[in-house]
Formats: sequence, C-alpha cells, structure tokens
Amino acid sequence: MGAVSEFEYRYNMTMKIFHSHAEPAFETPQQQETVWGQQWGCDNDVGQLRKVLMHRPGEEMNIIDPSKRIEELGSYGDVEGQTWYWRGDVIPSLAEQQAQHDALADTLRKEGVEVVYLKRCAPGRHKSIYTRDSVIGVKGGAIVTRLGPIVRRGEEAPATETLASIGMPILRTVHGTGLMEGGSFAWLKPGLAAVGRSNRVNEEGTRQVEEVLKAQGCELLRVDLTGYRLHIDGNLVMIDVDTAIINPTQLPFWFLEKLKELGIRTIEVSPDDPSGAVNCIAVRPGRVVMEANLSPRTADKLDKLGIEIVDVKYDKIWLGGGGIHCSTSPLVRDSIG
Repeated sequence: MGAVSEFEYRYNMTMKIFHSHAEPAFETPQQQETVWGQQWGCDNDVGQLRKVLMHRPGEEMNIIDPSKRIEELGSYGDVEGQTWYWRGDVIPSLAEQQAQHDALADTLRKEGVEVVYLKRCAPGRHKSIYTRDSVIGVKGGAIVTRLGPIVRRGEEAPATETLASIGMPILRTVHGTGLMEGGSFAWLKPGLAAVGRSNRVNEEGTRQVEEVLKAQGCELLRVDLTGYRLHIDGNLVMIDVDTAIINPTQLPFWFLEKLKELGIRTIEVSPDDPSGAVNCIAVRPGRVVMEANLSPRTADKLDKLGIEIVDVKYDKIWLGGGGIHCSTSPLVRDSIG
C-alpha cells in the first residue's frame, strides 16, 4: 500500500499549485478593482467626495403627531411608545423638508458627487434622513452601525440592503450589545480617527469599530462627550486636510490639545452662527457645503484660510435634530496622502 492514495496526492498537489494569497491586502486598489469593481470607502473626511448615501424624507414622517407636544421642552414626541420625537418648537411641512433636502442633493451633484438614495425606508423611522448614523465609510468598505434608541432601531436593514445593491463591501455590522452611530465617528487624518462616546455610542460599539481599523493599521481616539450630547459632529468636522471647524465649549481640553499637537488648525464658531454651522461636509479639501447665513466673523476666518463655502439653507431639517453632515454618509472619497 502506498504512503498516500492517488486521490489524496492529486488533491494536495493541486491545492499546492493553486494556493491562497493574503497579499495584496483587501483594501489595496488592485484588490478593490478586481474583486469589488472600484475602490470603496474613505480614509479621511475631506478628500474629493465621490459617492454619498442620502434619504429623501417621505411617508415615514407621517408618524409625527403635532398633538403630542412636550410643553416643558418646547418640542414633540411619543414619550410612552418611544417611537418618535421632534426636537424643534415648529414642525415644518414635508414639502418644506423635501425642498431643502433636494437642494442639498443638487448642490452635491454640482460638486461632482453621486447621490445614492436608500432603497427603502423602515416604516415610521422618521430619522432615516440622517443616513450618516447608519453607515461609516472606512478604507475598502463600510461598517453598518447599531443605532441606540428605539426611535432609530431598524434603520440598519435598509442601509445594508442599499450597500449590497451597489456592490459596496460591508466590513463589519456592529452586533451584540454594541452601540455605534456614524455621526460620532470622525477621520482626523489618514490612519487616525476619533469616536465620541456618548448616550448613543458605548465602549462595546467603539471596540468593534476599532477592530476593523486596527486591521488597516489605523488608530482610534476615544472622546467622551458631555451630558446627553449625541455625536461628535455637532462639535467637530474636518474641513481641510489640516483644519477643523469646532465648538470648543463641547470638547474636552485634552482633545483640543491633541488637535494642536496633530497640527490641526481649529476654527471656532461664534454665537452669531446658525445652529448647524459645525454640522457641514467637505466635498474636497478646503471646499465645504455649509448651513446658510454663516456669521461674518466666522466667514472671514474661513476666507483668510482659503476655505470656500457653498451655502445651503437647511434650517427646516435642522429642527428635526440634524444638519447637512447628519444627512450625508460618504461611501467613497479620494485619498489625500
């Protein structure tokens, strides 16, 4: 009897010839193009924006009931069922919200951005307009998050279906007891990101995102937000390779010092700026789509640094609790270094 059967010999020698290859890595341009048809994801927040996920508000907004006013807060919501809330004192019409959302989408298209809309909206999930929170674009693909409150749980499935329909790799779906929302994730530069831990982002969700980043050689900073603030994008957004617009009153001192150490210039918003001023999005280095009516004080600071502003009126949607940054989830950006 031979040392090995003819079948086993042929099988093993075939596998030896046609062996596996770990290199080049998944995220390399060659592998992305060959396997996934194009380069996907983002390794920064300011490179030319190529593709973005959005959702035009629709019938899901019908869940909002103006009779359910929370007088002590000057807002509205389903306190008992926890199915919806509206942060503003006024509830604008659906037509008004759609008009502002359409204007934002048209502005992005003029900047060379492909707008991808959600394939569907989860019934009654009226916060789905804020697509930033359900998907985080990282190098080579996406992380599908796990949203915190009952009001938003369920937005993850339509986001997943949409990414699959366009062929975008999903590198991780946050699971278990992890909580993560994309508005609290920020690329500071290639290889370095920050997560704002908060009421909506816990350590388990942060750890799962960190695992994905570690596989790509990226570092993640943990920034604990104050009080019940939700996301870091209300306090910091990168607008150029070395410049961020910030609200310094809502960021810890150590992090402000860290930005300085990293060589990141900070532009502090003023009391005269609209509420959504920080919540903007860079479409390429030094060119930013931002809430209209920026104060002369802040506009002058940006102008002196050569930052170009494309303003869009977005106040009606801001009343619902999120701005331009919240409403746009980058799927593809050019690298900057």
